[in-house]
Amino acid sequence: MDENNLQRNIGLFPATNIVVANMIGAGIFTTSGLLMSGLNDPVLMLLLWIAGGIIALCGALSYGELGAAIPAAGGEYKFLSDIYHPIFGFLSGWVSFTVGFSAPIAASAMGFSEYFYRALPGISEWLAGVGITDPGLSKKILSLSVILIFTSIHYRGMKYGTMVQNILTLLKVALIIALLIAGYMSGKGNSVNFFSESGVAPGLAGWKTIGLSLMWIMFAYSGWNASTYLGAEIKDPEKTLPLSLIIGTGIVILLYLGLNTLYIYSIEPENMKGVISVGGLAMGNLFGRSAETLFSILIAFALFSSLSAFIIIGPRVYYSMAKDGLFFKSVSRLHPRFKVPSNSIALQGMIAMILTLSGTFEQVLTYMGFALGIFPILTVISVFRLRRKYPDAPRMEGFPFTQVIYASTGILILGLAFMERPVESSIAILTVLAGVPAYYFFKKMHHGEKV
Repeated sequence: MDENNLQRNIGLFPATNIVVANMIGAGIFTTSGLLMSGLNDPVLMLLLWIAGGIIALCGALSYGELGAAIPAAGGEYKFLSDIYHPIFGFLSGWVSFTVGFSAPIAASAMGFSEYFYRALPGISEWLAGVGITDPGLSKKILSLSVILIFTSIHYRGMKYGTMVQNILTLLKVALIIALLIAGYMSGKGNSVNFFSESGVAPGLAGWKTIGLSLMWIMFAYSGWNASTYLGAEIKDPEKTLPLSLIIGTGIVILLYLGLNTLYIYSIEPENMKGVISVGGLAMGNLFGRSAETLFSILIAFALFSSLSAFIIIGPRVYYSMAKDGLFFKSVSRLHPRFKVPSNSIALQGMIAMILTLSGTFEQVLTYMGFALGIFPILTVISVFRLRRKYPDAPRMEGFPFTQVIYASTGILILGLAFMERPVESSIAILTVLAGVPAYYFFKKMHHGEKV
């Protein structure tokens, strides 16, 4: 057991599973229909998914080097605190607390309810019989129930939680492979769907749409840094941690391209626009209503894997912050029996439930996509300082090109997305800025310093 009281018992397989589970979630199963609404071009959408994968891989290579040099709980919170200043680490942890994990948990739960209702539309009539006549309300109740169940599961310990996580991730990957094989073998799709007479708007309007689309895509790829948050619990982190990031990200890129190609093959672009449960629609077009029901149920339950992974990872960030005296002290306490940061897990579950009630899926997606795009850029740039500060630390290939690609594209995406969706983006910026007084509050409260 390390000095931080967390045990190093996670090997390459579960670490990679956590990366894959974090990446494959609500994004890939819900955003393609929203993307098509603005892009109007299937080929452009595929190209943006490829670009997003390359950007994510550049980030994974950078985080792999950071994680090997600083294998501690908390991921970028620890990296930024160590390399820059504790306030930068705190702000990244603050975003993780308010947005980074709680919001994807909410999004995964909301995605689950969308697919569940596509599979079983008759459930609305049953709920109306018990007094719940608003479909939106019933979907939110279902989403809240899912969050509560999985928060309870991971409250009971890492060994039990990772066992559930491994099973869910394997089932999800198997489902995607089965979906791809069945979809392409059916022969009922249409290659004409890849060609569209319309396209993205010309000029700056089109670039703003592309920027927002890439931000949503990067949300779908978010999680490529997942195992760095468990650095204090990974065996042989210098080797295992970078490998888990690279292997996990590579697997997901291939699966995402396969799924999006299948969506386009099976759905006419006009019919895809605005559809959140796009995977169910694709199966319905290829195999009929019964297949749509079956795969919608399977995808709904597949979203449990990513939701579960976020519930595992997020509390380790808040735990690490609290150990450093930069968060509520109670969050740093481990459960006496289960040896997990139980208070942190419960707090995250509560925030996720609040976000579930606070807006539409698209609003939550834009808000968290912008907020989540800020600190990875700063973290990737920190590799330049890392090499000076830790000259003997393990090195990853691609330096400095991977860092330049990630940082420059990330800044461009955020700028274009802000112009396209200024309200949600501004709220995300205000969330970050609210962390500055919070930092000094916690610092004064825990250390008794005058600031």
